[in-house]
Amino acid sequence: MPDIAHDLEILAPVDTVYDAITSAEVMAEWWTLASAGSPIADSIYRLDFGPGYVWEGRVIHADAPVRFGLEMISASDDWMGTHIYFELEDRDYCTVVQFRHAGWVSETSHFRTSSFCWAMYLRIFKQFVESGKRVAYEDRLKA
Repeated sequence: MPDIAHDLEILAPVDTVYDAITSAEVMAEWWTLASAGSPIADSIYRLDFGPGYVWEGRVIHADAPVRFGLEMISASDDWMGTHIYFELEDRDYCTVVQFRHAGWVSETSHFRTSSFCWAMYLRIFKQFVESGKRVAYEDRLKA
C-alpha cells in the first residue's frame, strides 16, 4: 500500500504545533473550510471542505504533544479507512513534523493529487504557525 509522507521543520514550540494540528478552529486556517472536534481518543472530527465534501475522521491517536492521528470514516471512497498521522519531535530550535497519510489501497490519480495538496496545506500550516499568515480557503492550492 502506498503512503503519502512529508517531513518539515516548524520554528515553534512543540505544544504550539500540536495545538495548531488538533484545534478544530485552527485546522480551518490551514486545511479545512471549517472543522469541529476534540483531540480525544475515539472522538470524531467533522471536516468540512464545502458542499458535498463534509468528511469525518475518528481520533486514533491523541498523545499530546507528540502524536495525533485520524482514521477516515466518512470520505471519498479511496480515503475511507486511511490514516492521517502527525508525529512531532521537539528540537532545541524547532519542532519536526513527520506527516503520513497511510493505508491507500493503490497509487491512483486521487492519491497523487492528495500528495500535492498535502504538501501545499503543510506549507500553509508552517507559515500560519510561524508567522500567523492566513490564506483564504479558496486560494490555498494557489498559495
